[in-house]
Amino acid sequence: METTHAFTPEFYTAVMPEMLLFFGLLALMIIPNLGKGTFRIRGTQIRLPWFLGGQRYAWSSNPHLPAWIATITLTGAFFAVADSLRGGVDAVHIVSSDAESAKEILMINGFSRVFELIFFGALALASFSSMNRLRVEGVGGKLKVEQLYNNRRQADFYILMLTCGLGMSVVALAQDLFVLFIGLELASFSTYVLVAFLKETKAGSEAGMKYFIVGSVASGVGLYGLSMLYLWAGSLQFDVLASTFAVSGTEPLPLIGIGFVLVGFGFKVSAAPFHFAAPDAYAGASSPVAGVLATASKAMGMVGLIRMLLIVAAPDASDGSAVWLVCLGALAALTMTWGNLAALGSTNPKRMLAYSSVAHAGYMLAGLTAVGAWTWDPTFAGNESDAALMILTAVLFHLLVLVAFKLGAFLVLSILESDGDASRLSSLGGLAKREPLLAFAMFIFMISLAGVPPMAGFLSKLMVIMGIVNVGVGTGTGGLGDFHWVWWLALLMVLNSAVSVFYYLRVAVVMFFDEPEEGREGPLPTGWQVRTSILVCVLATVLIGVFGNSLLEMCRAAAESLTTKW
Repeated sequence: METTHAFTPEFYTAVMPEMLLFFGLLALMIIPNLGKGTFRIRGTQIRLPWFLGGQRYAWSSNPHLPAWIATITLTGAFFAVADSLRGGVDAVHIVSSDAESAKEILMINGFSRVFELIFFGALALASFSSMNRLRVEGVGGKLKVEQLYNNRRQADFYILMLTCGLGMSVVALAQDLFVLFIGLELASFSTYVLVAFLKETKAGSEAGMKYFIVGSVASGVGLYGLSMLYLWAGSLQFDVLASTFAVSGTEPLPLIGIGFVLVGFGFKVSAAPFHFAAPDAYAGASSPVAGVLATASKAMGMVGLIRMLLIVAAPDASDGSAVWLVCLGALAALTMTWGNLAALGSTNPKRMLAYSSVAHAGYMLAGLTAVGAWTWDPTFAGNESDAALMILTAVLFHLLVLVAFKLGAFLVLSILESDGDASRLSSLGGLAKREPLLAFAMFIFMISLAGVPPMAGFLSKLMVIMGIVNVGVGTGTGGLGDFHWVWWLALLMVLNSAVSVFYYLRVAVVMFFDEPEEGREGPLPTGWQVRTSILVCVLATVLIGVFGNSLLEMCRAAAESLTTKW
């Protein structure tokens, strides 16, 4: 364990992935603007090169340049995190530079690094794939003002991608609730604009407005709860909040404050009843952006929920926690059930995947409920089993592998969007005849989402269910009446997974047995970037399901680094 002050050489070494994002942002702002501009020395006719402005060079005027800068930056940050995870991560505590009242601001450990891996991996794939989604009108030569405007929008899009990644990484590292909310809002405002980026479409404008309004209300409620916690505890440090909550956590003020804070995180993970803007946002955004919302943004919300529920608000096992557990369990049951039932009636593939994300949020909330039961409930006091660690490992693993098959499904829809439309299930009709490999990839993603072995989705769901069952029977000696009630969450998760098989396989039926829509019988648009990303997602989905031991060990180490705070 190492402690370092902010803005020291050790600090910059520890936050190397974030520094890469920072320099990537500078590159995106400067490099595409390089040109033959000059300035005249006052009082003379001498002109010196300024390089910013004027007629741009051929290489700096390429509209694909911002995409490559962002993709290389995010990929570099991803591999920097992956390299730091090899052989374990030594915890690094970053404190403020004030020597008299140094406070812990950020902490780098296995837990935060796994979430950074999720964020940067999802954003890198989405950035790479967006090269085939954003319209580019000519490379070089003389362009009309409208064409030049559309090409220059590329830099704006990828700047938002990098600021989103920077905000998410701050959320993963934060050890202060105020710092966490700064990162949350930085990422949130970036996603609001990304959702509405295709403003020339009615669906994009409507989705962006709805997502912004609902998200702003959720953030406002969360910030109000944050102010209540500060009024109560006098600090927003997680350690201070946790120790104060352990002493007087049953007072109304902290309970209401934490409830308000959880509203903001509930919106980010699309937990019912905070999910209503999610289907519209997914449907109106470009498919790569929708994939980021379903994976990286959801993981960011789970960071906040895990820290607030398992670190800050975890009551002592002796004071009883029936209200907390029942509320969290009811929320998990409502979220997974509503998500699957709504997906059953959806005929829009992107809305169906949005409701599927709601259901997956319910599965992870069920896992957190079981962790809370094991940690908080006096029934399990003195039990030395690592059931809670097993469930937390499963939740982290599920969030990690979700990037592969959930984002991959959205990328397939991205190709269909380039062909015209992907808002109807019939737009997938005859995909096996038009693009057999693409249909096969989509089938792999669907069965993995459904939890069919041996795909990665099966392994992650199975681990969550087994962990919940392990907690449920932890004190059981006989029939069902002796089991803890969280056992029923595992049963409900199995039933909901069975229901989800219908709408996932419905996509396969349409792809392999229906005929293409009229006028869409030919091959789909080319685009090697998005197809390469889909291939990466397919390989990850299959290989992690079969050879996922190393990732499981990494997630277990990450869970252990968090449980040291319990």
